[in-house]
Amino acid sequence: MPQGTGKRGRPFVFSDAAIQCVLTLKVLFQLPLRAAQGLVGSLLRLMGLDWPVPHCSTLLRRQRDPTVTIPCRSRGEPLHLVVDGTGVKVLGEGEWKVRRHGADQRRVWRKVHLALDAEGHEIRAAEMRDHRHGDAEILPDLLAQVPEGEEIGSIGGAGAYDTRAAYEAVAARNAACLVPPRRNGKPWRTRTVGADERIETLRAVRHLGRRIWKRWSGYHRRSLAETAMSRLKRLGERLAAHDPARQVAEVQIRCAILNTTNRLGMPETVTLA
Repeated sequence: MPQGTGKRGRPFVFSDAAIQCVLTLKVLFQLPLRAAQGLVGSLLRLMGLDWPVPHCSTLLRRQRDPTVTIPCRSRGEPLHLVVDGTGVKVLGEGEWKVRRHGADQRRVWRKVHLALDAEGHEIRAAEMRDHRHGDAEILPDLLAQVPEGEEIGSIGGAGAYDTRAAYEAVAARNAACLVPPRRNGKPWRTRTVGADERIETLRAVRHLGRRIWKRWSGYHRRSLAETAMSRLKRLGERLAAHDPARQVAEVQIRCAILNTTNRLGMPETVTLA
């Protein structure tokens, strides 16, 4: 049972952890809310526990304003974050059907932004916005989800993060910005935050070339964020929720599932040739 909150009104019957547990099974097995309620009830009966199960209407209401905990392990070392964004479908037909026969219905997408720890392969921050917001605009909100006490060594991203706002957000956390300059990028005025670091990056890219600079700076680790995006979509081609607040909760629960499975072990890749 949940602890008292000190607020007016009747307290919740089920804790946030209980709600997140049921919603995790719902997302993991791609079930409707009522089916998730029945699954949890069956599991409790198999374990011989006479515990109450949240009703589907309770799950629907609590999912709108959840407190989802994304498990993360602190390694005691500076974080090396890689950030990326991708579109997640919330309404529309499957991709195979659209490729073969064309689209018959309107399709709606939401943009999911992730900040991934390149060393621990854990998702440290997640945001979801509509297509009107650019990647660089979301970076300050992503970094705000990382506790101030945790040191960030570097932040890597695609060329879309080559903006003044992104460099200011990275500089606020005293981290290095591993973002390739745009093809037609010009040096900024030295009074701009992060201008000196970007000028050094421009010089290195022009002197060494983009391919060598990416190897030398460790920029190639950004592909880990794309891998995390692929794993996120393996949990479902589209978001089941239609309300934006519930969609955010569903994305956060997917991130929590991925971080939990990471603790079971990660595959080891070996170069053969």
